[in-house]
Amino acid sequence: MQVLKCNNLEKEIKGRVIIENISFAISSGEIVGLLGPNGAGKTTIIKSILGLIKITSGDVIINGIDIKKGYVKVIDKVGAIIETPNFYNYLSGYDNLKLAINNYRNISKKRIFEVAKLIGLENRIKDKVSTYSLGMKQRLGIARAIINNPNLLILDEPTNGLDIEGIIEIRNLIRLLATKGVAILIASHNLNEIEKLCNRIITIKNGKIISNSTIEEFKTISNKKTYIFELDRIKDIDKLIQNQFEILEKNKIRLFAEKEIIPKIVEKLMNNNYQIYSVTEEQNTCEDAFIEKVGENKID
Repeated sequence: MQVLKCNNLEKEIKGRVIIENISFAISSGEIVGLLGPNGAGKTTIIKSILGLIKITSGDVIINGIDIKKGYVKVIDKVGAIIETPNFYNYLSGYDNLKLAINNYRNISKKRIFEVAKLIGLENRIKDKVSTYSLGMKQRLGIARAIINNPNLLILDEPTNGLDIEGIIEIRNLIRLLATKGVAILIASHNLNEIEKLCNRIITIKNGKIISNSTIEEFKTISNKKTYIFELDRIKDIDKLIQNQFEILEKNKIRLFAEKEIIPKIVEKLMNNNYQIYSVTEEQNTCEDAFIEKVGENKID
């Protein structure tokens, strides 16, 4: 089931286009990453979806309802963390969540303890937020975001401030929510987490979508193929191989070449009495792909 659909979103401020022609959809159970350099428009997109800023043109449809026509009904099934979560520090985590449930209908106080257990704060939920670490506040932010049992969850840097154990716990929680049918959009600079969590990545550059693809499709870089050759020796190899390569160790090289010519290179090496122990294609990471596709481009 399609939970979120954005059609041709555009935001213009004082004649300057911040986002343009933003169109994508997220279905129930999908975890989608939103990537882009600082200033690319990620936060503007998120705030547009949540109705926190007025879009210049386009439509946001959540659970089949246009937010411009039924905002109160729509937002009742949406949870979100935008930037750093803010709380009343002089109140306990419990009291902060009790205030949060007042914004929704038919949510009992029992739900507070349910979400506190889910995010690992059950033993500190009655303590004042002023005593919480940054990571604990981040967990409390996620608790507040899911207090209303949303079927659309939007998270901006959800693992910010967490230690390794906390990151794993939040990662598992996000996966669990997805299995329950929640559609999840995650904006993050942590490419490693995006790669581990998401089914799909939407990449933003200069306020526009430049790719909307699966993780594997995203990591495909057409003009960057590298292969690791392990040989018995590399002496005089530059006389045989015309392609660009770099020496890694005394018997290993990294070769930059198209896949189609690898058999010919192998044959040439064998004909010149080189022993080939292995040939391995290097797998691109999300970071490789991000730098290749996006680089350091920013909206100035």
